[in-house]
Amino acid sequence: MTQPVKLRPYVAADEDAAIELWRRTWQQAYPGIDFAARLDWWRERWRNELVPHAQIVVAETDGVLEGFVTIDPASHYLDQIVVASEFWGSEVAALLLDEAKRRSPARIELLVNTDNDRAIRFYEKHGFAHAGDDVNPVSGHPVFRMRWRR
Repeated sequence: MTQPVKLRPYVAADEDAAIELWRRTWQQAYPGIDFAARLDWWRERWRNELVPHAQIVVAETDGVLEGFVTIDPASHYLDQIVVASEFWGSEVAALLLDEAKRRSPARIELLVNTDNDRAIRFYEKHGFAHAGDDVNPVSGHPVFRMRWRR
């Protein structure tokens, strides 16, 4: 019998699964970009920027990583919310976002690609508002800055 989704803090042993989930999910969302070629960059960013500064919470069922969220309560910045494509439309993303709100209860800010309609609708549904246009500092692609306030 499948257990319900469980949220728990990230541990170092989750690194390979989290990085592969990031690669696989982003590759499916943006098939024209070679995310496998970005793995070294992402692993370095994960280890040096996200793990030391963000709180990372993973969602799993029966020991299988279904998603994760990274939230920095000091800056209120949500850098990543990643959910395996087979769980898109399930409760996983909402559970992770609710946990981010619990960890950063005053506000959350994030950047979302302007062409990621599914993510934009998701954030709007969960109380985020547009807070301006921006450019992703890594990719150079246009993004919307979005903000949630309690």
